[in-house]
Amino acid sequence: MSERTIALVTGANKGIGYEIAAGLGALGWSVGVGARDDQRRQAAVERLRAAGVDAFGVPLDVTDDASATAAARLIEEQAGRLDVLVNNAAITGGSPQEPTRVDPATIRTVVETNVIGVIRVTNAMMPLLRRSASPRIVNMSSSVGSLTRQSGPDAEQTAGPIAVAYAPSKTFLNAVTLQYARELAGTNILINAGCPGYVATDLNGFRGVRTPEQGAAIAIELATLPDDGPTGKFFDDSGEVPW
Repeated sequence: MSERTIALVTGANKGIGYEIAAGLGALGWSVGVGARDDQRRQAAVERLRAAGVDAFGVPLDVTDDASATAAARLIEEQAGRLDVLVNNAAITGGSPQEPTRVDPATIRTVVETNVIGVIRVTNAMMPLLRRSASPRIVNMSSSVGSLTRQSGPDAEQTAGPIAVAYAPSKTFLNAVTLQYARELAGTNILINAGCPGYVATDLNGFRGVRTPEQGAAIAIELATLPDDGPTGKFFDDSGEVPW
């Protein structure tokens, strides 16, 4: 069993996920690069290794049960346990997303990745996380999922444009995070949601105002919480985000 801290980051072949992997790797951790595309995953692993990161590829499609099970088996063989899981993989669902125009299939597809995918991967990895001395789970959410911000007078500025698939998927993810925190209360597993801010990635056509490195910072902070750190909370770089 490895003495290094072992982490898995889903959707880690590019953007925020890649920078989370790079940041955790810079701490001396061994980082699993979870991604479904073989070529992109391998390219990310090679790039991370070139930067001195102990990275390894983890084939992972978060929408597929067998893929999540196989990923857990690979990590068990590679390291024997998992210390940190960062559920980063997500999709927006494209447009239109006005409630009166959206195709219900779009909502179903987004929830499958952004919510059910998180549950699927978390549960597959749970036996490995329970073997860790200080397990951490980080769910990458978004402030667009904050009902407080969505319902405020400046919703366009605080919660983004109307997006009936993407924004509620993050609200759903926040609620799921709370449910896990309730179940895991009294254990050493800390689980929190983190908002990276409006980051320039291909998820938003690179319209964001923050860099992927900046967006990764909250995940790295939550992944490295002390044993007496918070659980069942929602944070961004400024502190706690209202539900």
